[in-house]
Amino acid sequence: MPDMAGPTGHSGGGTRLAALPAAGGGADTCPMSGSVIPCVGAVIKDDRGRLLLIKRGHAPGAGLWSLPGGRIEPGETDAEALTREIREETGLAIEAGRLLGSVQRPGHDGDVFDIRDYAATVSGGTLRPGDDAADARWVDAAELGSLPLTEGLTDALTSWGVLNQQGH
Repeated sequence: MPDMAGPTGHSGGGTRLAALPAAGGGADTCPMSGSVIPCVGAVIKDDRGRLLLIKRGHAPGAGLWSLPGGRIEPGETDAEALTREIREETGLAIEAGRLLGSVQRPGHDGDVFDIRDYAATVSGGTLRPGDDAADARWVDAAELGSLPLTEGLTDALTSWGVLNQQGH
């Protein structure tokens, strides 16, 4: 995958999706001199309640932990893109669930990443980092607070009810 990615580990190209309200009901706004790049990401928890994160392997955000996901390719549905991106970055097969929320983040040259994050469940595969992920692992609440995360990730997950207010 090209090394254009938003802060939740997603990268993208195109203008297929309309912007949705951001977490908390308001709209995240970014200066819009470039393209709106539709992206998807997955919020996946295991049976122990740990969250699946990937460590970004390329700029921007190299070395930061984020949700797995990426750009929606032309002609793909959100669910198709989500399934493909999660397999590429983690080796896992997933079933896409409901939309949890959407954020917009600035990209390169005025581009805006429109990132739609969905709940998902693992249906197969073996966890291993791939594509632009330097690492992939299940993270518990205690570890989450000690990892260098992409900007806004904790706030978005908290506002969507994925993490609780008292430390995840």
